[in-house]
Amino acid sequence: MAEKVTGTVSDEKCAAKHMAATAKDKSCVETCVKGGAAAVIVSGDKVYKLAADSQDKVKNHLGEKVTVNGKVEGDTITIDTVETAAN
Repeated sequence: MAEKVTGTVSDEKCAAKHMAATAKDKSCVETCVKGGAAAVIVSGDKVYKLAADSQDKVKNHLGEKVTVNGKVEGDTITIDTVETAAN
């Protein structure tokens, strides 16, 4: 069953540090992900890992608030769709 999660696309090193999704946050997330860190979704106090095949689906949304639809298993999301969230 698909679930909807809204949060900020961050990186595994900084995680919740980028919840504000400012231009500075976006720049840091892009740098960390390009440097090899995995992208994550931070929603409230939860940090969700992304399945390996879902990493590319958030590449255009690094450091942004998004809503993802997909399968949540424990702390990992397999993304079906991703869209920019309303602020």
